[in-house]
Amino acid sequence: MIEQDEQELVERAKQGDARAFEKLVQAYERVIFNLAFRMTNDREDARDIAQTVFVKAYQGLKGFDPKYRFFSWIYRIGVNESLNHRGRARRHEELDESLASEGDDADTRTEAVLVGGAIEETLMQLSVDYRTVIILRHFLELNHAEMAQILEVPEKTVKSRLHTARQNLATLLGRKGITHA
Repeated sequence: MIEQDEQELVERAKQGDARAFEKLVQAYERVIFNLAFRMTNDREDARDIAQTVFVKAYQGLKGFDPKYRFFSWIYRIGVNESLNHRGRARRHEELDESLASEGDDADTRTEAVLVGGAIEETLMQLSVDYRTVIILRHFLELNHAEMAQILEVPEKTVKSRLHTARQNLATLLGRKGITHA
């Protein structure tokens, strides 16, 4: 969506134009859903999160600062809601029945699930700032400029946080016996 069109729709939506807000939802619903899905790996949870994001955006629209892009603002709401959901989600996932098959492949998959669970659990031990940059970079595959825009901080800050977050994550994982191969 062109930034000028976006600004016009936001202004109209602020004035109570429901169709303008509907166009904003249509423009960004797929992006927000994909964000939530990548962070939860569950379509139903992603739909719920996306719906919550748009409800919160609509409720907070009057306070939206037009010096920022609407996309960055709503994406940040999406990141926060996804992180909140992950924090509320059960810490232990049920064992996938497909892992019960015989052979070395099953052992490898089981180990991958256990390591993945340990990484997820360890990620939750990081501060929100560090956890967010790890998720944005490694799960959502955003570049430093995109991350800086969403987080509303300079690129240097993003790079510094990402470096520190990676070090902290590696240290915490090392304590659990998980090292980078």
